[in-house]
Amino acid sequence: MAKTAFLTGASSGIGQALAPVLAARGYDLVLAARRSDSLEQVKASILAAHPGRKVGVRALDVTRYDEAQAAVAEAGADGLDLVIANAGIGSTAPAGSGHFAEDRAVIETNVIGAMATIDAAVKLFRRQNRGQIVVISSVAAFRGMPGAGSYCASKAAIAVYADAVRAELHGTPIRMTTLFPGYIDTPINQDMKSRPFLVSADKGARIIADLIERGVQTSTVPVYPWNLVGGLLKILPTGALAKAAKGALPGSN
Repeated sequence: MAKTAFLTGASSGIGQALAPVLAARGYDLVLAARRSDSLEQVKASILAAHPGRKVGVRALDVTRYDEAQAAVAEAGADGLDLVIANAGIGSTAPAGSGHFAEDRAVIETNVIGAMATIDAAVKLFRRQNRGQIVVISSVAAFRGMPGAGSYCASKAAIAVYADAVRAELHGTPIRMTTLFPGYIDTPINQDMKSRPFLVSADKGARIIADLIERGVQTSTVPVYPWNLVGGLLKILPTGALAKAAKGALPGSN
């Protein structure tokens, strides 16, 4: 029997790359994102390659929190195996630059929207007594980078929230996986001057799918070198951080 995955942010970036990888591995899909036309294109591409799969689409803005929770519940009416909280946006506006509305939108989407998705998944999976929740954070969570404060804060916040939920679910059949992608070649980072250790969207999606299927609790993407670089970021002196930040910061979605 096919497993079923619910994926937010599926119309672009990591979500768009991950959806066909999951389909190839036997998952039926419910794809959610704000852009329904793009979702239909993703759906058509998947069905052309994997005509045996079932693919549903749902136009969804995760900042409509009640709708996000309802979307998970409806997708899970016949059971879900996997919920991936992937929807996210970025911002490169420094503090005090007059772009606070962008920062607020980042927090509303990347933190509260993801929390709404996760909360609904926990409720569903507790009723099912099974399931896996995947949170797409970022290596940006490891340190606040100049010019990307709201983005870094959002990815750190959702990772810490996932830690708490993981502890709440300890001893149950429900798994919580938090992934920290580095530079995956997606639109959110394609305008950046420097993207060290860049991997293609397809390769990043395959690594993510591997980690999901292994049921890891946490991991960087790719594992190496970001498992080492992430630790170094936490202890990098502020002056060196300011200098390094001129190249920009990886986005995950």
